Amino acid sequence: MTAPLTVALLGGGTVGASVAQLLGEQAEELAARIGRPIVLTGVAVRNPDKARPGVPADLITTDVAALAASGADIVVEVIGGIEPAKTLIETAITNGSSVVTANKALLAAHGASLHALAEKHGVDLFYEAAVAGAIPLLRPLRESLAGDTVRRVLGIVNGTTNFILSKMYNDGADYATVLKQAQDLGYAEADPTADVEGFDSAAKAAILAGLAFHTDVTSDDVYREGMSTVSADDIAAARAMGMVIKLLAIAELSEDNSGVIVRVHPAMIPVTHPLASVRDAFNAVFVEAEAAGDVMFYGRGAGGHPTASSVLGDVVVAARNRVAGYVDHSHSTYADLKVLTIGDAQTSYYLNLQVADEPGVLAAIANEFAKHEVSIQTVLQDGHGNSANLVITTHHATDKQLSETVEGLRGLSAVREVSGVMRVEGRAN
Repeated sequence: MTAPLTVALLGGGTVGASVAQLLGEQAEELAARIGRPIVLTGVAVRNPDKARPGVPADLITTDVAALAASGADIVVEVIGGIEPAKTLIETAITNGSSVVTANKALLAAHGASLHALAEKHGVDLFYEAAVAGAIPLLRPLRESLAGDTVRRVLGIVNGTTNFILSKMYNDGADYATVLKQAQDLGYAEADPTADVEGFDSAAKAAILAGLAFHTDVTSDDVYREGMSTVSADDIAAARAMGMVIKLLAIAELSEDNSGVIVRVHPAMIPVTHPLASVRDAFNAVFVEAEAAGDVMFYGRGAGGHPTASSVLGDVVVAARNRVAGYVDHSHSTYADLKVLTIGDAQTSYYLNLQVADEPGVLAAIANEFAKHEVSIQTVLQDGHGNSANLVITTHHATDKQLSETVEGLRGLSAVREVSGVMRVEGRAN
């Protein structure tokens, strides 16, 4: 054992406090794994008077800029958001510190420039905790599957939305009621927009796509659709068809391998698909690769200690690299694929139509599908008076063809309302 390696911690919230606590509790074990002791030199916080059990009071500072520029061997950023986190990480890198972060929004927006800066200054940039909390996912994508071709990544990467949709499915309650329950239990923020409108999942999808397909992808490249329009009727229809509804993050190669499509939206999946059994606030990511086949990663996607576990894993790797004099420049964008639009995605649709119950209606609807070269898979009809409810699922087609079909149906005089439209994903297993 020689001189200790130093760690500066930017952020003392739930995750930051857990990181500090675990660094203290596991000091001897971490030293044995790394080959040198590791010492926390400071914890930058906004409010120094807040109680933080497990965080040494003498390490608390409000001078976050000075701590970032201190030249610590490793700087851990768990502040979140774009600024000041971006400037602080850039400062740390230019002062020779390797960086560990859990900041998905920042990486999804500026990951390419931060990687370039880290390479220029010969330091590591790790972010295992940014996508799925405690779930070891990014390193397997980057390393374990490096010899394979990933075709598709399909995942539940937001615990708040999964909790809400699980409760709606199990209890038959509507969205507003379950959202209030989630807020009362602390699963959802007072302003849940980032979660329920898919912004959080879109940032994570961009990071996953970049790693899986060796292409720079930003959150602006991700098609995003929130889950606030999912109704109790949609949940009931899914149940009747042997499906569940999840807010999915999907990154996939196009049919001709010329590009990548990245999207976040609610979707129905068969109850026999492995993701269907992921309930409450848990996360899971399903990877489809050519040689390995199907692989799923499952666990807690958020929380103080679970996320801190991933952060510390990155700290150990970065520290070992320091001891060995090695820098990990495995960030790869060699494929440089074109990011395609949602219209190029191959998918299926579920539609719920309120129609006039009269002769010729089914023929007119079938003709609209045929006009856009979309094949109908199933039709369920429930008549009531002079109206009928039609639930239709389609075979695979491009999203562009399917959306144009929906618009055409809305223009038919016999269609009184298109009350439900949702994509259907994931083959049954």
